[in-house]
Amino acid sequence: MTGYVKFLRDHVGHAPVQLCSAGVLVENEKGEILLQLRADNHTWGISGGAIELGENTEDAARRELLEETGLAADELELFSVFSGESQHYVYPNGDEVHIVDIIYSCKKYHGSLRRQEEEVEELCFFPLNAIPENLSPPQRDSIEKYAAMRRK
Repeated sequence: MTGYVKFLRDHVGHAPVQLCSAGVLVENEKGEILLQLRADNHTWGISGGAIELGENTEDAARRELLEETGLAADELELFSVFSGESQHYVYPNGDEVHIVDIIYSCKKYHGSLRRQEEEVEELCFFPLNAIPENLSPPQRDSIEKYAAMRRK
């Protein structure tokens, strides 16, 4: 944990905080979406993370995508913003958050898949009709909404 989140946690411990985060739903040329098996809770999610103080949301999404997957977004499109009770989560370490998650979609990117070893156990593209059941709770809504929209 670094940056703003570390600063907050140093002051409030595990107490509930509201965090803004940015994530990216990457879709390949086959129409599959990229998911990562998270090291902290062993569930599947998208690349993303906390927005640093003063950081632009799109820049944060690009940074997280590159750090966690090795891919660089050529184009990002705002998909949706998720907030509310479905975004309340307690991490395995006890940190409690209420997330406002700004999610982008990306179909144009470059680079080679390379997982960030500290945070990501595995990277895999999934067909929209074969998304794993064990999705990371705060990202379930965004992944399911995107898959439903793309299947239409």
